[in-house]
Amino acid sequence: MGLSRRDAPLGLAPGSVGDWREYARRRLPRQFFDYIDGGAGEEITMRANSGALARVEIRQRVLRDVSKRSTAIELLGEDLSMPLILAPVGLAGVYRRRGEVQAARAASAFGLPFCESTVSICGVEEVAKASSRPLWYQLYIMRDRVYAADLMARAAAVGVGVLVLTVDLPVVGARYRDWRNGLEGKLGLRASFRKAWDLASHPAWLFDVGVRGGPLTFGNLERAVPGASNPTAFKAWVDAQFDPSVTWEDLAWVRDNWKGKIVLKGVLDAADALEAVRRGVDGLVVSNHGGRQLDSAPPVAEALPAIAEAVAGLSLHKQNFRRGVERTGL
Repeated sequence: MGLSRRDAPLGLAPGSVGDWREYARRRLPRQFFDYIDGGAGEEITMRANSGALARVEIRQRVLRDVSKRSTAIELLGEDLSMPLILAPVGLAGVYRRRGEVQAARAASAFGLPFCESTVSICGVEEVAKASSRPLWYQLYIMRDRVYAADLMARAAAVGVGVLVLTVDLPVVGARYRDWRNGLEGKLGLRASFRKAWDLASHPAWLFDVGVRGGPLTFGNLERAVPGASNPTAFKAWVDAQFDPSVTWEDLAWVRDNWKGKIVLKGVLDAADALEAVRRGVDGLVVSNHGGRQLDSAPPVAEALPAIAEAVAGLSLHKQNFRRGVERTGL
């Protein structure tokens, strides 16, 4: 789906994050825009994330030789052009045609890792073929441990070296926008028509993504739900897989099934960070899931300093992790 000046703000090419958000709002069906743009509950945490990050100030020093500059770092044994990783985004393939493939190609072109989501439209095998560097892979500890182990085996088979284990979603959050747009709950005839009209009233998206970008299924989960033809058909199985009984002991099970590096995503408390280090993880992602699951959780920019301070003196596998914390804020 190419960039159209007609659809861009002010008739010009987008230049900022806000411009791109507005471009997406105009181009996407509302149900999909709200899904990626929204958060849980009253979206308190989502707004707090942005506000806290905006309050982070850069220390400005002057009269230093900055004629030679580099953002390159080494993280978890990989050379990165900058301290940035493309995070896992569920359903990316409904926003752009084969969206995960496009994102992986872009990340590779810039010398960065792309992290494939378990609930991606494109399967890990398809995305790996499009990437010129090893992927990272995001996984939940599912109720169906056999299928979770199979997903890890599939990721390892295509050269994934880093497993990003997401642990902050034991229970699916209540996203009010999804209810309003018919992505949650049972729909009557009128609501079903409005949902269908939302798609039909965006013909550019419908042709480029809906038709040319198919199949719009969860590529990593097709073996679990045979015959499913769209994301909605996977929903009951996916929702049933989030396991509220998961504890730290399950991390050992993951290690038994994964021989690469493990990054724990969803840590928001210093005590949890220390426990993760004690249990041998290779890295942490300080995250509240973008405010999409537990509303009123602390914003990431405010939680990060205490976590970084708590683990900075520890030797995790061990220097790689310290460099990651100190230089990237992971």
